[in-house]
Amino acid sequence: MHSQEAVNRPDHTGAAASSLMALRGAVQREPLNPHRWRQLADAARAAGALDEAHRAALESVRCTVHEPEVMQAALALRSGRLPDAETRLRAHLKQHPTDIAALRMLAELASQLGRYGDAAATLEHTLELCPGFDAARQAYSLVLQRQQKPEAALAEAERLIARAPDEPDYQLLKAAILTRLGEYPQAITIYQRLLDRQPRAAHIWMSLGHALKTVGRTAEGVAAYRRTVEMAPGFGEAWWSLANLKTTRFGEEDLQQMQSQLQRPELRAEDRFHLHFTLGKACEDRGQPAGAFDHYARGNALRRSLLPYDPQETHDACIQARAVFDPPLLRRGARHGCQDGAPIFIVGMPRAGSTLVEQILASHPQVEGTMELPDLIALSRRWGAARAPAGRVRYPQVLRELPDAELAALGAEYLQRTRVQRKLNRPCFIDKMPNNWLHAGFIQTILPQARIIDVRRHPLDCCFSNFKQHFARGQAFTYDLGDLGRCYRDYVGLMEHFESVAPGRIHRVHYEQLVSDFEPVVRGLLEYCGLPFDEACLRFNENQRAVRTASSEQVRQPLNTRGIGSWRPYEAWLEPLKAALGDTLQSYPVQI
Repeated sequence: MHSQEAVNRPDHTGAAASSLMALRGAVQREPLNPHRWRQLADAARAAGALDEAHRAALESVRCTVHEPEVMQAALALRSGRLPDAETRLRAHLKQHPTDIAALRMLAELASQLGRYGDAAATLEHTLELCPGFDAARQAYSLVLQRQQKPEAALAEAERLIARAPDEPDYQLLKAAILTRLGEYPQAITIYQRLLDRQPRAAHIWMSLGHALKTVGRTAEGVAAYRRTVEMAPGFGEAWWSLANLKTTRFGEEDLQQMQSQLQRPELRAEDRFHLHFTLGKACEDRGQPAGAFDHYARGNALRRSLLPYDPQETHDACIQARAVFDPPLLRRGARHGCQDGAPIFIVGMPRAGSTLVEQILASHPQVEGTMELPDLIALSRRWGAARAPAGRVRYPQVLRELPDAELAALGAEYLQRTRVQRKLNRPCFIDKMPNNWLHAGFIQTILPQARIIDVRRHPLDCCFSNFKQHFARGQAFTYDLGDLGRCYRDYVGLMEHFESVAPGRIHRVHYEQLVSDFEPVVRGLLEYCGLPFDEACLRFNENQRAVRTASSEQVRQPLNTRGIGSWRPYEAWLEPLKAALGDTLQSYPVQI
């Protein structure tokens, strides 16, 4: 990689000037030859003629269509043949290391593989070579988002907008980042402004619907989703967004339209499984469990076929956590971890009632609700992606090896990373990422004063509710009944471990007890969090805060027991789930 000093150092020798002149003539004779343009870019960069270098590099991108080996790599990338694409790109870059088009493709490949650090480093190098390569900067902003760096991602989006203020894709990028930062009014303004210019842009209507729904403007959100399906009736995600409100009821015309879309052989798999989930919900609302289960099963099977999930990895991670997080390590964390008690972690399986618990706590004047924050998982992956000798996974074992000061530093880093989500300056804030149950030991080690609340729901209700739910991202274990049962059992086992090594450290809330004996359970919850009782927590449904989960509309309604026993109409199809759950069915304290 060229250092910035080398890039900026002019070369005034006669040889360099002669070479530049020769290469300028070469690109005039062969204007479609990308290699010639790259040679000119390299020579101009070495001579300190940076503007000319950047122009030449961009010309090389324009001419990439005339480079067969790169186009073959691009085709492999689009077709999902990632090993083939990587082999071709690396061979090409070995010969042409400053080919910015190939570098951007390599970064896209790394991103598809989840290697976001590699993708970011490649794009940073690409932008050093050519700061005006806007496609690379757009990709860089997206990668920064995936690395959970929304402020840095926003800065890159702003640079793109400064260069091209009227480019809709850059405005959409900015709006998406703003929603990640919780700045919904600004995002909504951008979507509305774009729709003034492009009133038939279905994907923008859907994004607007998401933002409106999140801030509680539900009727407007429904109208935006409806506009989406009017313009694009095969847009499965828009139909599912309506169903996912849990309050929409579909008419016969809606059902016929969705069924007709499923008959289209060219319909994308993503649209197809979204439509199956939606029709499952529609059948359920009509009291047709056989039809509902059929559509749910079809949607889940298709979604599962597209996801690389291995339940053994989750099981192994639980075994490792039980071995690592023993009383000595937890005592060391209690002494040396970051002593800030602001975070309240709500963990457990999705669809267990965690959004309800969050809404109750976020109604307290000393607590701010944020969202399902990915930062703790991102910190764990810092070592999880690396391997020690003999292939040993570094996380969580590495925590035993870290100096005491590093434990506190990790806790402080988590607080710094999440600070951008705290808008109200309240003493406590909630991280409602349910998957953090797998990292409960990590939390206790680096943030020993943090509260951890385990929200648990009857295994059949909880798991089947997940089976009916399509998640925008993550939760790959929810698309198969067997996977669901195994994951629930692993979760219960790990929580039992922490109860044995640190009794009372994690506070458990059973959903059924919460809705049947509401005020005493809420009082116990607040007492565990060290918070005085506040009546506002009992009126949680009046809270107008933004809610970013599938339960957003449910927690804006008064407390009810409709979710208890919801699995019973489907019992005939749930044997694989029961078998995978094993004895967790009998050990659950509330039988329904």
